[in-house]
Amino acid sequence: QVQLVESGGGSVQAGGSLRLSCAASGRTWSTYAMGWFRQPPGKEREFVATITWSGATITYADSVKGRFTISRDNAKSTVYLQMNSLKPEDTAVYYCAADVTDTATIYPTLYDYWGQGTQVTVSS
Repeated sequence: QVQLVESGGGSVQAGGSLRLSCAASGRTWSTYAMGWFRQPPGKEREFVATITWSGATITYADSVKGRFTISRDNAKSTVYLQMNSLKPEDTAVYYCAADVTDTATIYPTLYDYWGQGTQVTVSS
């Protein structure tokens, strides 16, 4: 079993930055791919970024490419999402998720464990 807890959300103005963290528990966590997803108000959950356990493969959604950076520290059981140049359309609840197959897929239905989410609000 893996438990995921997100933190670091908040309210910022457009152009600002936030760093989200996702702390994981579970003996085999470091062998899992990790993903970040978000759910804007009134919309479906969407892919943001994903990273394999080794960090060798990283994928971003086109909407965040060049602005967001995903990283992980397996020794600290934590995955991060550095978000720069934030836009109002980045407003959403952000979730981290674990993929036990280490596929680092962009499809949320293929992730096995989810955190509770953290709110990010970007004002113009």
